[in-house]
Amino acid sequence: MSIYGENWGLIGHEWAVDLLARRLAAGRLGHAYLFTGMSGVGKRTLATRLAQAINCTGETPPCGECRACTFTAGGAHPDVSFVEGEKGTIRIEAIRGLQAFLSLQPFEARSRVGVILRGQEMTAQAADALLKTLEEPAQGARLLLTASMVDSLAATIASRCQVIHLRAVPAAQIEAALRERTDCSPAQAALLAGLAGGRPGWALNAAENPDVLAWRGDAIDGLLGALYANRTARFNYAEGLARVDNLAELLAVWQSWWRDVVLLAEGGRVAPLNVDRLDDLNRVAAAVAPSDGLQALRTVRETLRQIDTTNVNKRLALDVMLLGLPYLS
Repeated sequence: MSIYGENWGLIGHEWAVDLLARRLAAGRLGHAYLFTGMSGVGKRTLATRLAQAINCTGETPPCGECRACTFTAGGAHPDVSFVEGEKGTIRIEAIRGLQAFLSLQPFEARSRVGVILRGQEMTAQAADALLKTLEEPAQGARLLLTASMVDSLAATIASRCQVIHLRAVPAAQIEAALRERTDCSPAQAALLAGLAGGRPGWALNAAENPDVLAWRGDAIDGLLGALYANRTARFNYAEGLARVDNLAELLAVWQSWWRDVVLLAEGGRVAPLNVDRLDDLNRVAAAVAPSDGLQALRTVRETLRQIDTTNVNKRLALDVMLLGLPYLS
């Protein structure tokens, strides 16, 4: 029996696994798939599992145990190539290398498979080069892409792929998986499942790496400091934020924070996600009007969208965002 089980080892996304498994079994798998969704939702895992399943020699692909599955998971299969950006950029040279790889006959597997991770990081030249591969795919080759959103890729690329959008996974399902797969206490599993915002990958990483929650705490402390700062201090803070590598993740933390503030300011009955920082949340919720909290949430959300899907000037976007947040005293 597959070590991954019926759902390929994923947390959630049963419909996507079922769809791909059925198409694979029927011999109707497309030549190109695009997996979209927020960071940590499971795009990379699903793409890897599909790459394993395509060449798996076990009875229930992907079995996770055969040579094809183990080598693919380790990035060492001679017929599977993973492409990732260097310093957040996928250049044309990487795509041309992938094209050459896919044009060759398989060395030992049934099909050659190319996996492009975070496809939104492709340069315009790289995207143009990839288009040729999508228009004239090598016989038997498969191309799998991941991206944050369909709109983060050129329409000419997305339209030539079968798109599978991975939605947020219910917190209860993530919590159950954490209790099953990790050493989390029930309270910790509940906290992480809530903070994950539907992203099982984030939850598993946080359960195994204490630095994740420590970093989140620093992100919240930075936001609180900015709320009590004047315009000049906010400009200076924006300068440092613009150089943060995982800026999108930081803004996602801020977004969840303002969601909680709005709920508390309006007296909502929904429990806050950042329950471990309840005293700070109550203090901010008491100091801002619900409308101001809602505007802050919208501002952070729009800035996150711009940074995650466009080539916006990060420093300028952060300046505008920070100046639009409430001033507390």
